[in-house]
Amino acid sequence: MNFKRQKLEEVSVNLTPLIDVVFLLLIFFMVSTTFTKESRLTLELPEASGDPAPQEVAVLEIVVDAQGQYMVNDLSVTTPTLKGLMAAISDIAGEPSDTPVVITADAKAPHQSVITAMDAAGQLGFTALSLTTREPKSE
Repeated sequence: MNFKRQKLEEVSVNLTPLIDVVFLLLIFFMVSTTFTKESRLTLELPEASGDPAPQEVAVLEIVVDAQGQYMVNDLSVTTPTLKGLMAAISDIAGEPSDTPVVITADAKAPHQSVITAMDAAGQLGFTALSLTTREPKSE
């Protein structure tokens, strides 16, 4: 018997339908996705009106200047870090008590510097914290 050899067909996977499906999914997700547009806000520093609180005898005042440098009760802090500020507050105030802490920051002071001052006072156990503001300009 004389059998004819069958030709072996080359096995291949047709990728065209797969690529079409991937492109359709890509187009679907691009069309159905909503993109958020972020915008910058212009902020003005707060102003407050009213009678100032009566001053107590012992007040711990932390001043933050425009460059982010600190002064605690008119004494400069040499290292403007959280640990340096905490050390300066501990040296001046001693043990934490119910002594009120007043933070006075320059209008152009970095926000992080003010938060660091608040964090230092909070970690040392001071609970009475206030921020100073200015009177609104009369127009």
